[in-house]
Amino acid sequence: MNLLAFNTLPEETARKELFACCGSEKWADAMMKHFPFVSEKQLVDLSSKIWYDECGEADWRESFTHHPKIGDVKSLTEKFAGKEQAGVAVATSETIEALAKANTDYENKNGFIFIVCATGKSATEMLALLNDRLQNTAEEELHIAMGEQQKISIIRFKKMLPDSDFSFLKVSQITTHVLDTSTGIPGKDISIRLQAFRNNTWQTITQGITNADGRIPDLLAQERNLKPDTYKMVFDTGKYYSGQKTFYPKVEIIFSTFDETHYHVPLLINPFGYSTYRGS
Repeated sequence: MNLLAFNTLPEETARKELFACCGSEKWADAMMKHFPFVSEKQLVDLSSKIWYDECGEADWRESFTHHPKIGDVKSLTEKFAGKEQAGVAVATSETIEALAKANTDYENKNGFIFIVCATGKSATEMLALLNDRLQNTAEEELHIAMGEQQKISIIRFKKMLPDSDFSFLKVSQITTHVLDTSTGIPGKDISIRLQAFRNNTWQTITQGITNADGRIPDLLAQERNLKPDTYKMVFDTGKYYSGQKTFYPKVEIIFSTFDETHYHVPLLINPFGYSTYRGS
């Protein structure tokens, strides 16, 4: 189905399809005020604007209830392996059990289940990310999970409209690449937090784990532009160099954005030094 065909659906059916992309009644109702949609870009841009600017905590929490528990053993093994949570299917039983426990700990702490855009992530990566995010405050997690939901919504738009053109979608507005100059290879499995200065403190707004290429391609949801401001990226280099001496257990890079263009913040790291620059 493409967007043209979607626009011919009865309104009740179209709303049901949208609600399956993001389980918030307010969001779905607001989206339907613009039905039929002019283009795929309008669909994505509206979804982002409504989600970030018009919805609130109750709406975000409502959407979380329509997700399976990523750490639920039964859900992983019986329903969702090979779909959005691909990669978990090949996990060991020990990893699945650890995910289940960590997810329970997360829900008990925050009052909602662990939400993550799991596409392309292995079970090991998700477990590492879950354990890292357990260190965040409940307020930080609410906003991180809300951002993850928007990433998931875009993926579901693509699945809902497989014959539509989403080529306009760009990479995350803020990206990074870690290169270990002591070995000459990418820095894999490094936890990175993107933070904003809010309420007189640095708060994590999104978080990820570097892939085999040392990158996090989806730190922010596609088409999500942060307002020009000063931000901080925190690299957990201590855990990366676990088992050997390192002078920098954490690397914190504070940088400013000036507009809605792409910002690449690479890190060249070794156990006793690092450098950074604005990349492209």
